[in-house]
Amino acid sequence: MTSARDPQRQAAQAHETAVVEEGAQIGDGTRIWHHAHVRAGAAIGSGCVLGKNVFVDAGAVVGDRCKIQNNVSVYHGVTLGSDVFVGPSAVFTNDLHPRAADQDWQLTPTAVHDGVSIGANATIVCGNELGRSAMVAAGAVVTHDVRPHELVGGNPARHMGWVCACGTLISRGAEEPTDLRCAEHSQVPLNEDVQPA
Repeated sequence: MTSARDPQRQAAQAHETAVVEEGAQIGDGTRIWHHAHVRAGAAIGSGCVLGKNVFVDAGAVVGDRCKIQNNVSVYHGVTLGSDVFVGPSAVFTNDLHPRAADQDWQLTPTAVHDGVSIGANATIVCGNELGRSAMVAAGAVVTHDVRPHELVGGNPARHMGWVCACGTLISRGAEEPTDLRCAEHSQVPLNEDVQPA
């Protein structure tokens, strides 16, 4: 296995039960676990972890250092930025009007920006954008865009507050705080990124 301190120093690794199709792009240090399936045409960055039974479709993009937990399918049209966490059994969609017999369905893309965390069993309806460092609570159903650093939860997902890039709750207010850093990171200059813990 790769070093937890520097996973990008070694080549990607896949469990013997994983299926990684020829033509899939997998970055250095990425680990792909039991029964995962990565299709040809998928692009996965460096230092990622794909848990058991993860599916990454052709045309899906996963940035660097992402953690995709068990039983998640990342379909064509979904783009995950870097440092994205996707909790177990979270769901992405890519068709707003799915029908089994529709051969001419229309792909509706979804953009998940850097540093976003998506809780277990959340559903991200396609066509939405999750802003940098946003957080989606477990079980939420996201039916609209989520602003950077915004915390959302419920069905349908609604505003619940604002979080630091590290995930700490900053405010439950409706208005975006002028400073989106928690007390621990308040000394980090505003033009520098807070690194998740």
